Amino acid sequence: MRFLALTLVLTQLALAWGPRGHYVINRSAVRAIAVDGPVFLKVHEDWIAYWSVIPDSWRGIPDPNSKILEDPNHGWFQEQFSFMKAIPRSRYEFVLALYDEHNRIKAKEPERAALTNVRWTGTMPYAAMESYEHMRIAMRRYRLALKQNPKDPNLKMIELEIASYMGRLGHYTGDSAMPLHDTIHHDGWQGPNPKDYTRDPRVHGRFESQFVELIELQEADVKPLIQPARRVDPWTAIMDHIAASFSHVEEVYQLDKQDAYSNRDHAAARELVYKQIAAGSQLLRDLTHTAWIESDVSTPMNRQNFDPTRNPISPANPRYNPATGSAPAAP
Repeated sequence: MRFLALTLVLTQLALAWGPRGHYVINRSAVRAIAVDGPVFLKVHEDWIAYWSVIPDSWRGIPDPNSKILEDPNHGWFQEQFSFMKAIPRSRYEFVLALYDEHNRIKAKEPERAALTNVRWTGTMPYAAMESYEHMRIAMRRYRLALKQNPKDPNLKMIELEIASYMGRLGHYTGDSAMPLHDTIHHDGWQGPNPKDYTRDPRVHGRFESQFVELIELQEADVKPLIQPARRVDPWTAIMDHIAASFSHVEEVYQLDKQDAYSNRDHAAARELVYKQIAAGSQLLRDLTHTAWIESDVSTPMNRQNFDPTRNPISPANPRYNPATGSAPAAP
């Protein structure tokens, strides 16, 4: 009943893949956890699936503070970043870069300046990285608690905490796998339109919700496409994932011109959904696998270091930026 009630609410919001797509992404990732990974998460599959849609509930107009904070986390409009030589790995460094560009062009290019801000560029990779690190931190505490007392009653609480972070992370790996979350053409084609793609904003929902429901997407549909678990560089993996998804933007519009999203037997449309759902699931599983490896408290990278030149909030750090009060995240 809880899933049904939440599904009805989120269907009305018409956000993200729709509940079915997000549930399949998270459940498939849990089922693909490797035997040498955090297998204890498998018993929390329902909880991880539940969390897959929660971030969309934070975007309602009646809750403006939550909406303002969360809305940008669901998009990453690639066409907006051509002025950046490199994308910063830190959220606030990125926000400052946008603000500087906004001020630079606002007099001569007011229309472009109006969209050069955090809401109309998006912050999705940062939301993913922050959720990833929260999960890794909780895994580190889990390992320590398990080592100190395998019967510690708090272990189950930490498991649920990790599962919550995995579920939330899955929302962002899922959103970024949907090509229209990675482009200015998210709700109908914008600007010059030589190929006469639809400008109807409902194209977004036709692909990610209407068609996904029409074909009754299941975990079995994407399981063959998910590769074995591997350790990744989280930032690079997230950015590569978004770039790969972005490459399918025009395909979404081409299929719409064929009325593919009203035909449950349209092979190319099915293939695109399966491919992108699998990609979102595989990235979630790989990030979870990586977090588990890197949470090992016996590795040197996790030993505390009190050297102020390595502390990101210390002015002694050579990369410290007084405008953000911290050093940016390092590669």
